[in-house]
Amino acid sequence: MSRRPYILLITILTLLLTACGGSDQPAETGSETNMPGSNASAPGATVFIITPMNGDSVSSPVNVKFGISGINVAPAGTYTDNTGHHHLIIDTQLQDYTQPVPSDTNHLHFGKGQTEAAIELAPGEHSLQLVLGDGNHIPHDPPVVSEIVTITVE
Repeated sequence: MSRRPYILLITILTLLLTACGGSDQPAETGSETNMPGSNASAPGATVFIITPMNGDSVSSPVNVKFGISGINVAPAGTYTDNTGHHHLIIDTQLQDYTQPVPSDTNHLHFGKGQTEAAIELAPGEHSLQLVLGDGNHIPHDPPVVSEIVTITVE
């Protein structure tokens, strides 16, 4: 029996594997990857709370609008340079900026890329702060955080 068909089959398979990448590395398109990478913040990147303003008296639900400059908003799971998504820290401070932002009533995630939210808050004084996170909810390095806004819910 001739070895020719086997050699041809092996050659075709080799060409197909080479054409498809044949690598276990994540596919890249520009600076976008499917896997986590650097979470360095863009120079001059800022986030801020547009409304409510510091010292405002508001009613619940509180409409919070997020501002951002020098970096882009993208959904969680996006691993593109100079992007992130918002986390709203309520009545507490983030303890570890090298770990993912917790997800609970004091740490709200906006992983769909939202730039505003209506949040229910009990009457009284509350502090609000934005923290931008990368595709894995980890704050950028250096962290991109807003000033703390203190409001009173009536």
